[in-house]
This record gives sequence, structure tokens and C-alpha cells, in this order.
Amino acid sequence: MRDRESYFIEKISKDSRKYIGDDGVLLGDYIVSSDSFFEDVHFKKSWMSLGKIAKKSLLVNISDAIAMNSTPKYMILNISIPEEFKLKDIDALVEGFLEVAKKYDIKIVGGDTIRGKKLDISITLLSTKRGKIVKRSGLKRGDIIFYTGSLGSCAKDLKRLISGENLKRSKMIEPILNPKFFYEASRFFSSAMDISDGLFFELQRLSKINRVGFRFFSSFDKRIGCSGEEYEVLFSIKRKDQNAIKRIARKNRVTLKRVAIALRGRFRSYCKPHHQ
Repeated sequence: MRDRESYFIEKISKDSRKYIGDDGVLLGDYIVSSDSFFEDVHFKKSWMSLGKIAKKSLLVNISDAIAMNSTPKYMILNISIPEEFKLKDIDALVEGFLEVAKKYDIKIVGGDTIRGKKLDISITLLSTKRGKIVKRSGLKRGDIIFYTGSLGSCAKDLKRLISGENLKRSKMIEPILNPKFFYEASRFFSSAMDISDGLFFELQRLSKINRVGFRFFSSFDKRIGCSGEEYEVLFSIKRKDQNAIKRIARKNRVTLKRVAIALRGRFRSYCKPHHQ
């Protein structure tokens, strides 16, 4: 079956292609990005505390803003609160949102709150650009592709959560963002995006947008290539800038993995959409 999410985006963006396709869009003076975090689609309440649910829902949005080389400033929060929630449950959500908002100096300026059957969260961020905007387009043949950190743990931890195991520490529960590295290194990036749907799926997106294929420097098994919810950064640079990027990574204590070189061709992912 064709990926329904990609199919919907393709259809809905038919007349708006210049706006849709990146982690965010430049509108006036702001980069606008939006993401949703819905119960039984992106998480189950048994997997993590309400505070951690709130924190992750905002962190994944901040990840999109960072990936376009922008600084989040304002937040619009829409939330559906289950009828059975007590005031202490709402307090836990509020504390989670405010903790992350304070850390990243984000002001909550509006939104909508409704009563519902499940805990559903949708956040829109308004961010200011820092120098050049980094998009998914811009990848050229000959560019080298890297990602930050390590991949695969979230797929493993998701299985543990589904089996009923409790996790105290995991990127699946609380994504690790590296804004200092990104902001310093971004001047070298020809393209970038965060890895939310898995390495192979994101490479497919880059392949389609930039009309390139890839020659991999090493093999990646399905556990690594299909692991979603990682929120590491996937980026490309010119071959001559590799040493500069590595120096910035060491300075910011970020590990890098060299993935592939872009060339003529096409790449397709065979991973299953993990939100379906």
C-alpha cells in the first residue's frame, strides 16, 4: 500500500508546492512550523508521564525549527484534554510545557483548549531565522551526507514500550537536540532536516526533492535505517568542508556518521510508515 501520509501531502500541496515540503516555511519575518502529538498515534499515556508527554510534544517542534536554522520565539498550543483528567494531571502537562519553553526562551501566545476523549496536542512555532535558511532542497551531486549522534535505539525502545516495559532514559521519551552545533555548522550545510521518520525515509525525501541518488560508504541494516523518532540531524555539505564540520562537532561534543555521497540516480525507502 502506498504511504497515505505522503499521498495526502502530495495531493493537498498541489497548488502550494513553494510552501510545503520543508520542516517549516518562511512567512514574513518568521519561519512557521507545526507538528502534532496524538495519543495512540505518536504515544500511549502508559509509556511516559504527562510531563514528559508535554515536553516531547514541544521538543519535536523545536527540532523542526532548528533544522531550518531558526530560533523559536512564539508558540501556539492546541490541546484536547481527556474528560477524566484531574487538576493535578493538567498541572503536570503545564509544568512540562513551561519547562521546555523556559529552556528555549519561547513565549506561549495563544491556542485552543477543548475537552476530548484522548490527549491530543498540536503546536505551531514562530521562529526567527539565523542567517541563511537551511532547506531540504540544495543537495547537489558530489555532496557528502552525514547525520548526528547514533540511530537505532528508538526502534529498539519502541518495542520495549509496546511490550509494557518502563523506560527511564531514552531518546524515544526525550529527544536530544543539539542547537549549538547546528547553528555553528549551518553555514556549511547545503541541505538539512531532522530524522523523525527514519534515515531511509528521510533519504528518500532528499532523493525526490533534489533528484539524486546515493552511494553509501557503509551498509545500514533495517534496525538503523528504519528507526523513527530519532530527531538527529541529517545534513549535506560539500566534500571540501568535511574537516571544518568535524572540528565544529568535536567542539560541541557531537558525534557524526558519514552516510553517503550524492550522485545521479534515485533512492527509495522500503520501511513501513511507523505512525500507521
